Amino acid sequence: MASEEDRDANGAPGGVTGDLQSFAVALRRTQGEINRLVHGFAQAQGLHPTDVQALAVVLDSPEPLTPGRLREHLGLTSGAVTACLDRLEKAGHIRRSRESADRRVVHVRYEDGAKAAARRYFLPLAEAAERARERFDADELVVALRFLNTLNEELGALRVPRR
Repeated sequence: MASEEDRDANGAPGGVTGDLQSFAVALRRTQGEINRLVHGFAQAQGLHPTDVQALAVVLDSPEPLTPGRLREHLGLTSGAVTACLDRLEKAGHIRRSRESADRRVVHVRYEDGAKAAARRYFLPLAEAAERARERFDADELVVALRFLNTLNEELGALRVPRR
């Protein structure tokens, strides 16, 4: 954390100006810190980091998720997604079910008990985010959230080659 003396007149650390390079560096650092936590959770749960990415997609999905949509989101092969879901189901994190009229359609759901375990593990991340949020006023947070949502939309529109 930068001390008050290390901040410029706009409150940015050490001469950060808000240019593209500064954003790229800050986003890479954020990604690295979150990846560090994700890898720790994966190791503690006996999972692969990709499994934790899949859990996040399942958790954040606004509607029941299918393995095909998960494959598209993660950019994995269908075999890799099946292996991932097998590991997650065996570890008790997800369940697969056929709940629709079309019995060929499989839905993936996060198990409630697994949500509690993830919440406990990631509580320090939530607390750090809350401490950071407290350092900004409501208007600044609206802009920050709008930026993150817009960036996620742009990133989501990028197509990555399938593995």
